[in-house]
Amino acid sequence: MKAMVVEKPAPIESDPLHPIDAAVPEPGQGEIRVRVKTCGVCRTDLHVAEGDLPPRHPRIIPGHEVVGVVDKRGVGAGRFQQGDRVGIAWLRETCGVCVYCRRGRENLCPNARFTGYDHDGGYCEYAVVREDFAYALPASLGDEEAAPLLCAGIIGFRAIKRADVKPGATVGLYGFGGSAHLAIQVLRHWGCRVFVMSRGGSHRDLAKDLGAEWIGDAEETPPAPLDAAILFAPAGNLVPPAMAALDRGGILAVAGIYLSPIPALDYEKHLFYEKELRSVTANTRADGEEFLKLAGEIPIHTSTVAFGLDQANVALQMLKHDEIKGAAVLRVS
Repeated sequence: MKAMVVEKPAPIESDPLHPIDAAVPEPGQGEIRVRVKTCGVCRTDLHVAEGDLPPRHPRIIPGHEVVGVVDKRGVGAGRFQQGDRVGIAWLRETCGVCVYCRRGRENLCPNARFTGYDHDGGYCEYAVVREDFAYALPASLGDEEAAPLLCAGIIGFRAIKRADVKPGATVGLYGFGGSAHLAIQVLRHWGCRVFVMSRGGSHRDLAKDLGAEWIGDAEETPPAPLDAAILFAPAGNLVPPAMAALDRGGILAVAGIYLSPIPALDYEKHLFYEKELRSVTANTRADGEEFLKLAGEIPIHTSTVAFGLDQANVALQMLKHDEIKGAAVLRVS
């Protein structure tokens, strides 16, 4: 099968992903094989390609926003029928027995494994996954529309929950790319006021189209105190201005898996009055199911730019330089 692999992490401008002809994987017990139709391009893939998140094994196939159809079922797999459309997301498997899994916080499982990082992902023609970690997808959403929901959407929703956003709240979004353009649709559906802090011109246009009440520069003070904020940009220097913009008791959730160093925080200015800074670590399957159901009901509309599988380096370069309005997807088959 055709696949794009990271031979050796390097700056994306040097094209670290290479095309190979890989063996078609066979599904193991309880697994399904998926014929990939499209795969979203996520900033985490960029971090793997460039080595911010060193791949867990050589020649890793990135990609964890996978949409396709069930092609083959392993022994004991019966949740999906052959030909069913499914999605594969970042969280690939957990142990199910640790204290975190038993508490319903499987996203914190120390034995968790991830798609496109620990195991091969969706920048290829066929992928395998445990059927209990695959998602049924809303019929109202097309393949390219659904792909970004599987990470950008789910993680944005997890960040909304971590920021304890209530309907009608005033929320600040720092950075406005693939994840934020989905999160804002949930927030507007809940009647929230949304302020967007972004440096990109095309991102600002999209934010306005999706109902942002105010749009300013990344470090600009929003026009009203924030009940909650979400940092989507992997820029630690934005943590202090975001914390300063919070109202008393406000929460800032950092949505990325990678963040550049955070400058020193001033206790009185940034943290006093019970302000909180929270991280977001992956998601639970319950988060994914809840979000995908909501996405189909709203319905969420994704803004996508499509590339061929062999253009993965180009897509990641454009993502790195904020040249994509919305989310990028790879058309595989």
